Amino acid sequence: MSKKMAKEFNFDGLVGPTHNYSGLSYGNIASTKSKHSLSNPKEAALQGLQKMKFLADMGIPQAILPPHERPLIYILRELGFRGTDKDILHAAYHQIPSILYACSSAASMWTANAATISPSADTSDGKLHITPANLTSKFHRSIEAPWTHHLLKKIFHNPSLFVVHEPLPQGSYFADEGAANHNRFCKEYAQNGIELFVWGRHSFQFDKNHPQKFPARQTFEASQAIVRNHRLDSQRVIFGQQNPLTIDAGVFHNDVISVGNENVYLYHEDTFTDTPKVIHQLKNCLEDLILIKVPRNRIPVKIAVAAYLFNSQIVSLPDKTMRFIAPMECRNTSSVFRFIQELVEDPSNPIAGVDFLNLHQSMANGGGPACLRLRIVLTDQEKAAIPQSIIFTNDLYHRLKHWVEKYYRDRLLPEDFADVQFLQETRAALDELSKILLLGSIYPFQREEKLT
Repeated sequence: MSKKMAKEFNFDGLVGPTHNYSGLSYGNIASTKSKHSLSNPKEAALQGLQKMKFLADMGIPQAILPPHERPLIYILRELGFRGTDKDILHAAYHQIPSILYACSSAASMWTANAATISPSADTSDGKLHITPANLTSKFHRSIEAPWTHHLLKKIFHNPSLFVVHEPLPQGSYFADEGAANHNRFCKEYAQNGIELFVWGRHSFQFDKNHPQKFPARQTFEASQAIVRNHRLDSQRVIFGQQNPLTIDAGVFHNDVISVGNENVYLYHEDTFTDTPKVIHQLKNCLEDLILIKVPRNRIPVKIAVAAYLFNSQIVSLPDKTMRFIAPMECRNTSSVFRFIQELVEDPSNPIAGVDFLNLHQSMANGGGPACLRLRIVLTDQEKAAIPQSIIFTNDLYHRLKHWVEKYYRDRLLPEDFADVQFLQETRAALDELSKILLLGSIYPFQREEKLT
């Protein structure tokens, strides 16, 4: 397969109309800090769209993943709330508001958690493999798995090209957080790559070295299962354990402490329990790997987490250079800004420039540029086999911008979820969105059924 036959697409999550700050993600410092503050769903969605357009204008292929239906009434019914939608929302809010907040989360916007992807170049059957994440470590995210699986099956529907696996079994033993704990390295996107799976804990043996404050979300056993299901060559797979100290410092996913693209890997000195060992394994598997270590005495983990340095994107441009896409918080943190300036000025790596984007609404909930996209390498044949209506274009950008401005509120508090009028607003918005994207009746409320 030649390079001309494959490109890496960013499948960006479209921010949903229920974007809010309910503080649901323990271990995510920004999420906890913003709890119950006022959010602006309209601004959040427009910031996300602007990011997509910015990258598309640079020649980076983009596609859209629509938001999930929220509030998710059928889950509330399963939990024993009865009556009309109005009755259910009222009862949930007054009895256990945290459950209503969880069933109203817009966290699906962070599509780095949607699934783990292995391109067809890496798999023994020559098909692109997808495993939707079960996200069992957080209730508000675990309820995403059925619809994520349904959506990805609809998009990647050709069985001769794609295999969309079921999410791994629910429960703590096979907890899987998706591509946020996965990296792929290669000389060119179309070539056979090296896949790095990062885990936080074992399920079937005791870890002497484990976090003391925040939970380790990804299990080793989940990562192993994905490797088997994706038919990967074990000689081209590396497992690395998250450093428990960094988890306790707020590194809830590996994409908060390292980021890679093609043959470039930017990582913090404290990324893994044994960082030198993992780096040695990577270097042995890919001789051309360009390694950029960030020393702890230069940028402490606490600063890296606050600025979301590693949750930036490194992207390959059509002219074969790379660019660093960072949140504005990196520009506003002096030590991080100086490091990035040196990074792009260093001729020993292909990162030739940096752009700082305003994603404040997402960042306040603990999600930067890298969280908002799922990376999928597609050959020309594979690209032609997915719905072309979700491929990002200027026309689609303007249609979605108009849609957001028409339906989204510019201020939202968690208690607004108790209002049945807001539920009706979100359903009207999603109903129109499914028509814009030509995806049919994809949402449970459109079919008046739940997903199993």
